[in-house]
Amino acid sequence: MRPRLALIEDDPDFALMCRSYLERAGFTVSWAMDARAGKAALHEGGIDLAVLDLGLPDGSGLELLRALRSSSRLPVIVVSGRGAEADRVAGLEIGADDYLVKPFSQRELVARIHAVLRRSQPPEAPTLLRVGSLLIDSAGRQASVDGTTLTLRPKEYALLEMLAEAPGRVFSAEQLLERIWGSSWQQPATVVEHVYRLRGKLAAMPAPVPRITTVRGYGYRLDL
Repeated sequence: MRPRLALIEDDPDFALMCRSYLERAGFTVSWAMDARAGKAALHEGGIDLAVLDLGLPDGSGLELLRALRSSSRLPVIVVSGRGAEADRVAGLEIGADDYLVKPFSQRELVARIHAVLRRSQPPEAPTLLRVGSLLIDSAGRQASVDGTTLTLRPKEYALLEMLAEAPGRVFSAEQLLERIWGSSWQQPATVVEHVYRLRGKLAAMPAPVPRITTVRGYGYRLDL
């Protein structure tokens, strides 16, 4: 999907040049000419990053940034003709993710946007989990023991994956039902049945495997 930008800039010539270049670079751009329209665009949702000028006709871009930061961590790049150190420090301290002084090249703006978007992404969850001889590929939804694939039903796989995410931690039947079945209204016997089948498949492996331990009165955990 094309990242969506809010360009909040009152200079129409500069804004049109930026929007044209950014759209050619693969972005979708919503342009607002003042703080009021900018605020409305930001609160509509679906914006991935804001490019914000400080000198707006109906208010300060810094005030708009301050108001935004009170409720959102949306990435913001300030673009301004104010290049003094005090101005740059004020923008960054209020919460700008980057500060670009005019004039600048459109190519640099695109590079800064890409860099800020990369930094704002949450770290990817690991796709491989290893617990002793057990290897779980969460991307492929597969589990194996020393290279031998376990043949698991979807709920059996989900149960094993949840236990393997935190070896040694006890999960209650209610937690397992909520996470795997999406409801705590299922009977705990559902978990007991799936644990029984899963234990049998683990025990059939040729190599030693982690075991599912029942903690009476509490739940289940995965032990080496």
